[in-house]
Amino acid sequence: MNQSAKGHLVFVLHAHLPFVRHPGYDTPFIEENWFNEAILETYIPLVRVFRNLKDESVRFRITMSFTPTLSQMMTDPYLQNQFRKYLKNLISLAKHETKRTSQDPHLQYLATRYLEHFIDTESIFEETNGDLTKLFLPFIESGELEAMTSPATHAFLPFYDSESSVFRSQLKNGRRTFRRIWGRDPKGIWLSECGYSEKLEEELDREGFRYFFVDTHGITHANPRPKFGVYAPVEVGSGVFAFGRDPESSKQVWSSIDGYPGDFRYREYYRDIGHDLPWEEISPYLHSNGIRINTSIKYYRITGRTSDKGYYHPDWAMEAAGNHAEDFLQKRISQAEQLFATNKQPSVVVSPYDAELYGHWWYEGPQFIEFLFKKIHFNQNTIQLSHPLEAARALPRIQSVEMKMSSWGENGYGEVWLNATNDWIYPLIHSLSIRMHKRVHEFAKGTDLQIRILKQMGRELLLLQSSDWAFIMKTGTMVDYAIRRTNVHTNLFLALDAMLTGPVDMSVLEAAEAENNAFPDIRPEDFR
Repeated sequence: MNQSAKGHLVFVLHAHLPFVRHPGYDTPFIEENWFNEAILETYIPLVRVFRNLKDESVRFRITMSFTPTLSQMMTDPYLQNQFRKYLKNLISLAKHETKRTSQDPHLQYLATRYLEHFIDTESIFEETNGDLTKLFLPFIESGELEAMTSPATHAFLPFYDSESSVFRSQLKNGRRTFRRIWGRDPKGIWLSECGYSEKLEEELDREGFRYFFVDTHGITHANPRPKFGVYAPVEVGSGVFAFGRDPESSKQVWSSIDGYPGDFRYREYYRDIGHDLPWEEISPYLHSNGIRINTSIKYYRITGRTSDKGYYHPDWAMEAAGNHAEDFLQKRISQAEQLFATNKQPSVVVSPYDAELYGHWWYEGPQFIEFLFKKIHFNQNTIQLSHPLEAARALPRIQSVEMKMSSWGENGYGEVWLNATNDWIYPLIHSLSIRMHKRVHEFAKGTDLQIRILKQMGRELLLLQSSDWAFIMKTGTMVDYAIRRTNVHTNLFLALDAMLTGPVDMSVLEAAEAENNAFPDIRPEDFR
């Protein structure tokens, strides 16, 4: 560790997807492609970046949350095979494209690049027989990557202050799943949507978590007002530390107006051959029940703020990524020097992002990370990359505060997940959570079958509590799917609940266990 560093950069990626897994259906669920696209465009590209850095002996530190739902999907044989099918189809499509574009040298060049990219992705994926966690694990073991967990199904916990069993079941299953899959206990937790409320610190301490993240105002509105603002962690009780998001570095990437991903040289996300080519030509490769979907083959760059797009030039995009990495670094150096002069101690700058921004939405994002980390390693000594607790240990002073409810959602609190589009789901969730708590006490010494039913009720309840369904309803994308998932988990919970005291329909129980097979080590007592 550089003892003379004036600042620590804690670079955080939040990797999350809801549990989407639907084996055995005749009609394909295109929502399973969320996972396929994330593997292709974000997770394996990040593995490539980490390997490149290691190969060049670049010291780096990056912190990532792998949510329990995502971790389970990464290790699920059915979903692994779905990705294999998805990728083989893309390879066939890319081969077709190299022939179709033979009259346009630049398009053929791009099609060939995509074909090579897909083949290389397949090779990396099969190194561990499709288990992505094993691709990331070497970097965890060597210390470059610090992995965190999250609440079990990414529930927005501030909405459940009145029902502490939700806190306990989400946190216990989040920690336990991480331990089972990653082989270690997590030090930190990514609270879903950075959603914090005052009752959480005691529960976090009980489960052994030592740090979490909040948005800027979660720190700056604390009492007493922290002397160092978001540029030092704060202790919120029981030795649990909160790290606040740095607004400056976030804006450089997130801003829709002047953020890096909007540079005109970068690949245009919204121009995909799945939508551009004639239906009769592209439909054999979509497998989407008559719906146009993205294929990940995109030939155009952002170009400008019009629908008239120019061809994508990878070399131009890489030049932009290098320039943006340098700009980001210089701004962090300047920031660290100014804060050190003011605070007389090193600053801690926390830069958290959704992982899928890097690669999926911003195609060149992984390359930006690689350029940035190399520049930090080779070109300066003012700042250093650190994991959260490494940065905390380097500070001479850390303040204890009391914080109030906050999130990193729009307007900073909870209206994204509670508004006129989705408020109807919360009476269901609260009533079923209370009922689960009651049933666990009633059947604590139940038969083996009753305990089995209780466990599946717990799975359905956790999946129902996912913040993703409310978010989807608010954003207006795939709303039918979010409503369907809410209703399915509710109805299955109620059907299983009736079986505790009435006839048991084994076909319903077994079907639920087969499809919603998350949290195999769930325990009824988690819901007490």
